[in-house]
Amino acid sequence: QVQLVESGGGLVQAGGSLRLSCVASGSSFSINAMGWYRQAPGKQRDLVATITSGGTTNYADSVKGRFTISRDNAKNTMYLQMNSLKPEDTAVYYCNARTRYVAYWGQGTPVTVSS
Repeated sequence: QVQLVESGGGLVQAGGSLRLSCVASGSSFSINAMGWYRQAPGKQRDLVATITSGGTTNYADSVKGRFTISRDNAKNTMYLQMNSLKPEDTAVYYCNARTRYVAYWGQGTPVTVSS
């Protein structure tokens, strides 16, 4: 079992920045890829960014150049640095971790960007 706890969400003005963190505990040694997803009200949950255990990253087109995903394997922590935030980035952001067989989710942290 893997437990994921996100933090760092909040209210920010357009153009501002936030840094999200996701701490993994439990069988974190079994984690391969990790990622951030987001779900806006009334919409489906969408991929934001992913990072493999080797550090290979992938981003949704809507956040390329503004968001940076990173991972500190020694601390079992993943980050999402979000710059130049836009109102359309408003959503609940979820941490995801995948082992060979199972995908785990955090409880989510809300991000609200005001115009």
